[in-house]
Amino acid sequence: MSLARRPLLGESDPPPSVVHREEGRADVVLLGDHAGNAIPSSLSALGLPASDLSRHIAWDLGVRELGEALSAELDATFIRQSFSRLVIDCNRDPRSAASIVPSSDGTPVPGNVGLDPDDREQRRTAIHEPYHQTIAREVQRRRARGVCPVIVALHSFTPALNGAKRPWQIGLLHDAGDTTLTRRLLDRLRREPDLHVGDNEPYRMDGTDYTIPRHAYPTAARYVEVEFRQDLLADREAPRFWAGRFATWLRDAMALP
Repeated sequence: MSLARRPLLGESDPPPSVVHREEGRADVVLLGDHAGNAIPSSLSALGLPASDLSRHIAWDLGVRELGEALSAELDATFIRQSFSRLVIDCNRDPRSAASIVPSSDGTPVPGNVGLDPDDREQRRTAIHEPYHQTIAREVQRRRARGVCPVIVALHSFTPALNGAKRPWQIGLLHDAGDTTLTRRLLDRLRREPDLHVGDNEPYRMDGTDYTIPRHAYPTAARYVEVEFRQDLLADREAPRFWAGRFATWLRDAMALP
């Protein structure tokens, strides 16, 4: 039997999603699509050294700590994904080639080469879909109480990519759905003299994004997809500092009529 046909997740592996502050009272659900860098034990680290699994190609550095700090600041539920985006990217349509990549930022990923449809489906059913079902249940639980939560997807980006520096400290991404809150938050951030704020920078929200379109668009829920530059979150106390600032900005934007 090939490695690909063994059960993907074993007893030593974490669950696909972890929920922090499940009884949070804020009308906000925080998400960390790329907050984890675990690799299922059955995949033998995807053939990568530990040094690559700690890089930005494997996860969004600082987002787990930022999400936990922001969860405490807002008293909000935070749902984070446990596994590396190199296993399967939970912010990509699992049917697309971009969900499981053979290389990332120039680094080959040997364990993702030559996968057949059954390999890909195994990762989708074991990791991708359970994570999104956790989000869907949390949103539906709140809707059953008459609350339409604000969905806040937390991401981080590397300060340079392909030799190009990225000057923005924070970027907000938006496309379809109800973009009112995102645009109000953009206006609020632009009043901060020390911030260089990106509007659909360093990435555009487009057809490649999956989480916000799946969970916010169908019901026109308000949403924010925010990118923090990773060097801002590198110090031990930095995530707490930025969580405090971002919580203030988000509250200000949500309070506008």
